[in-house]
Amino acid sequence: MMTTTLTIRPIHNEYCEQVIDLILSIQQKEFGLTITIDQQPDLRDIDANYHADGGSFWGAFVGEELAGTIALINTGHQAGCIRKMFVKTDYRGKEWGTAQKLLDVLLQFCRDKDITDVQLGTVEPLKAAHRFYERNGFERIAKEDLPPYFPLMLTDTMFYQLHLNK
Repeated sequence: MMTTTLTIRPIHNEYCEQVIDLILSIQQKEFGLTITIDQQPDLRDIDANYHADGGSFWGAFVGEELAGTIALINTGHQAGCIRKMFVKTDYRGKEWGTAQKLLDVLLQFCRDKDITDVQLGTVEPLKAAHRFYERNGFERIAKEDLPPYFPLMLTDTMFYQLHLNK
């Protein structure tokens, strides 16, 4: 019998390889981005780069298969930066709701930790991602409007932010 339940839970370094495989596959094969693992060294140490400073990294699982990821860097100043939001093609869309469930868990974590401002960077080709963030109340902002403590990724060209009400 197949498992059709999607569960979301925090993940740590024991999932680094699965996370890298999932993310690189989507970036390179699906979107043709020329990004490599060397440009994303944070993925080799999830604990140090996400959990250590009060952020987190979540995996969406169908059985033991990693179906998606989302991460939050706690940047201080009651703010956080969303990173590494990726969902395998098979688990996208309303039937699964994977992206929405991942984002909901992250935003609840922010509310619980008193993080009121959430920013993220993305790239032009990810049109569905832009629509998803906008549907969830994120507003597009100019790079120069990002707070000075926002951890810029060289590859990002578009930026969004969300102010969370209590």
